[in-house]
Amino acid sequence: MREPAEAGSDGGKAALVEQENRRAFGPPGTQRPHRFRPRFHWELLVCGVRGHELIGTDAAHVGPEHRVFAREENGVRWYRCVRCDSWLPLPPPRDPTRDRPPPRDEIELPLRGKALRDKVVLRVIAIDRAIHFLVLGAVAVAIFLVATNELRLRDFIFRVVNAVEGTSGNPTSHTHGIVHTVLHALELRSSTLYALAGAAAGYAVLEGAEAVGLWWQKRWAEYLTFVATCVFLPYEIWELTKSVSPLKAIALVLNIVIAVYLLLAKRLFGLRGGAPAEERERARDQGWSALEETTP
Repeated sequence: MREPAEAGSDGGKAALVEQENRRAFGPPGTQRPHRFRPRFHWELLVCGVRGHELIGTDAAHVGPEHRVFAREENGVRWYRCVRCDSWLPLPPPRDPTRDRPPPRDEIELPLRGKALRDKVVLRVIAIDRAIHFLVLGAVAVAIFLVATNELRLRDFIFRVVNAVEGTSGNPTSHTHGIVHTVLHALELRSSTLYALAGAAAGYAVLEGAEAVGLWWQKRWAEYLTFVATCVFLPYEIWELTKSVSPLKAIALVLNIVIAVYLLLAKRLFGLRGGAPAEERERARDQGWSALEETTP
């Protein structure tokens, strides 16, 4: 009879491992396959747009103390992007401007991880608010011009409509459409138009303040944007009950996503630990210690 393989032999170890795997996971072919879950890397997105952040490309020599971001092997120097962690092979510089890379305290590291994600998302929201600022500002100026030139503008619109339709007099037969909207606006009092212009201008200033604050990642701007967004959500829902359009639906969903993101991801009003937890999470992926922990 053949003796079983000893525990110290390679064959015995392989048999034992196979037996343990079968006990834990079942026979071959019955295990559930590991599902790949892709992860969105904000660092790769930013590097694709702005380029990699490399250190020491202008240095004549790199030493062991620089292995976190630069290494030289077999005449090829490898540079690590300190944003996305990609290693790029490049020849040493032909005309170096310094002997060695600058010390760490003189290097400003780019944002990574959550801090980078927040910056990108907040600036996208800031661009959205800047567009609102421009549109509302233009509306405010237009209403103000209408209010100051209401009589002349009304006479001009009447003559244009009569010329197009071949009629005369006050064209008040329109009950819908853009002509009806324009004529109805011209029938409003100047004081009402000035009030509308002031409201549009005030809303534009609010959107402009949000855009500037979010672009520079100010905490007060996050609160201001959240409150302003939530205040107008009931009005947007009420508009959808009157008439449904893709533009209204998209605007409502977008504002809800913005409000939820600011509330949960930015930990407003002390939620999920508030600002201290926010700062700890942002600092987790920053600094030289984070780079050293992920250095191969």
